[in-house]
Amino acid sequence: MVGKCWGKRILSFVKIKHQERGTSVQSSLLYFFYILGFLSLSIIFHLSEKIFYYGTSTKNTYNSSLIEQISLKHIAPNSSLSSGAINVGIWTVNCIGRLGNRMGQYATLYSLAKLNGYQAYIHPEMHSALSPVFKITLPVIPAEVFRKIQWKNVYLHDWMSEDYRHIQGKYVQLTGYPCSYTFYHHIRQEILKEFTFHDHIKEDVNHYLQIMRGERQNVTYVGVHVRRGDYVRVMPKAWKGVVADKGYLEKAMNYFRKKYLNPIFVVTSNGMEWCKKNINASMGDVYYAGDGKEGSPGRDFALLSHCNHTIMTIGTFGIWAAYLAGGEAVYLANYTLPDSPFLKVFKPSAAFLPEWIGIPADLSPLLPKP
Repeated sequence: MVGKCWGKRILSFVKIKHQERGTSVQSSLLYFFYILGFLSLSIIFHLSEKIFYYGTSTKNTYNSSLIEQISLKHIAPNSSLSSGAINVGIWTVNCIGRLGNRMGQYATLYSLAKLNGYQAYIHPEMHSALSPVFKITLPVIPAEVFRKIQWKNVYLHDWMSEDYRHIQGKYVQLTGYPCSYTFYHHIRQEILKEFTFHDHIKEDVNHYLQIMRGERQNVTYVGVHVRRGDYVRVMPKAWKGVVADKGYLEKAMNYFRKKYLNPIFVVTSNGMEWCKKNINASMGDVYYAGDGKEGSPGRDFALLSHCNHTIMTIGTFGIWAAYLAGGEAVYLANYTLPDSPFLKVFKPSAAFLPEWIGIPADLSPLLPKP
């Protein structure tokens, strides 16, 4: 209707101009196309404003309509809260690092989402990393949905803070490398249940441990994780720290040898050749997992977790193995200089349980030569 009216006005205007000025038909057509072009630009401008408005409105309401569909499908499998107590929203966490890092991220998400009253979801990459090993229960957010949501990123340092009990936002993505019992130890049994190994893994590991035992009775399995790899270079150069040396491992193993009658040390490492040269296996109580070859992280982790006690060196892999195994745990303590930048991102008191036993590291390689 509006288009017809404007068309009549334009034709009338052209006709009047033609009569008054005696212009040619060609001049009239020029006027006509000039005005038509002006009107076209005006219409395009107004349409773009409307498209922007409706597009923005749709974008703003996208999250809520999407979450309603997903939340109704997955109601709080990670908590005892009723469906009415769970706010409509999605909380997730970044998936970075290796197995130990991702376990820390998963457990922290599980705990903080529950603490703040929201449903936790994990990215497909997190599910792919953990589900082949553990019977995890958190629902997976589809990748296409993950990309479309406007996340509020909340960076976490590596220990619990009071602020984390009151995080605002319905669509929150936790970021960082959180791996501290201070986030989730109050729900330890739930976390241990999340990290329950699949049955076939349990059977394989228990069979392997039985072979190690042989005819011996009343044995005590001690899992030993020796982190080498990139840490050998990174710790002294970037963090003013050291990794475990031969002396530390000897002290830790002697602690268990003195306390238990028939200990069996199950050694896993990403530096097996170093372990063979530096661990005293002359007493016949040391076994290198995978026949002395570096195994898959999942299988090595399962072996450590099924032992009675743990000796760890450095890194989240060993920390988590000790947490799942229970029993006694010996860790490398004070492995950085007091002015290490590492202490700004890592708090030992928040990483190692109070009952765990620390053996101080030898920092002499970092000190100036006399």
